[in-house]
Amino acid sequence: MKVFYGYLKNMIVYCGLLIKGSIMKSLILLVLLTLAACNSNPFDPELDEFWANFKSVFGKAYDSREESARRLIWEQRVADIVRHNLKADMGIVSYKKGLNKYSDLQQCGSCWAFSATGSLEGQHFKKSGKLVSLSEQNLVDCSQAEGNSGCGGGWMDQAFEYVKKNHGIDTEKSYPYNADEEKCHFKKSQVGANCTGYVDIPQKDEKALQKAVATIGPISVAINAGGDFDNYESGVYDPERCPGELDYLNHGVLVVGYGTDNGKDYWIVKNSWGDSFGEKGYIRMIRNKNNACGIATKASYPLV
Repeated sequence: MKVFYGYLKNMIVYCGLLIKGSIMKSLILLVLLTLAACNSNPFDPELDEFWANFKSVFGKAYDSREESARRLIWEQRVADIVRHNLKADMGIVSYKKGLNKYSDLQQCGSCWAFSATGSLEGQHFKKSGKLVSLSEQNLVDCSQAEGNSGCGGGWMDQAFEYVKKNHGIDTEKSYPYNADEEKCHFKKSQVGANCTGYVDIPQKDEKALQKAVATIGPISVAINAGGDFDNYESGVYDPERCPGELDYLNHGVLVVGYGTDNGKDYWIVKNSWGDSFGEKGYIRMIRNKNNACGIATKASYPLV
């Protein structure tokens, strides 16, 4: 146990488990039922200080019932990360996990909107020489007619279709993001960019995706972000199993480059969770490994 706590004390960032609404409620209920059946304290007292640190650093506040569920989930995640990183130190796996702030994220499933604006901003910059921050909230609130579901999820190519039909998308400054779904209030006078259509890259073709990244620029992709994705810290993310079929895709990100590290080909992927995630907001994902995590299953970019 001394190894466990010594390792934990050397960690730089803190974490929680990325869980979506209904799943989180189910887990909380399950944990509460488990706790009700136990008379003894289910928590490790040696982690009390780290738990208090986690809440302080990220401004977390729970009522007493929810805190029990969150604490148990957090402790399980801590143990998993420590075990994994010991393997990384021994060279058994190629990437490290880290503890971060994402236990309460994704209450609004808007990652697809961030992926779409990132790709459109890149293409607009190539054409105009101006880097304009575009409104994710505009897409969340207004692209339902194209098949998107606001905070319930969406696809990047359908976001591009909305921008095309709408003759533009507002700037982030004029239509700021607030992590909730509102009534659409697009203003034509605040348009920051437009597109004339989009291109879907051939499914599951990593070579075609690589060519697009090299010649077109940042590409919107959907990936399977299950398992331990949310706790990635550094290295080439190469999970043992990460199916890439369409039904497994659950997160929109942006591929901005590629490379090779110690014989492992990887994609450079920009996430939408801020600089505290992974390698300053980016993750290196395994490349040329049978479309791992579905990175080339649903890739697209806008035409401007």
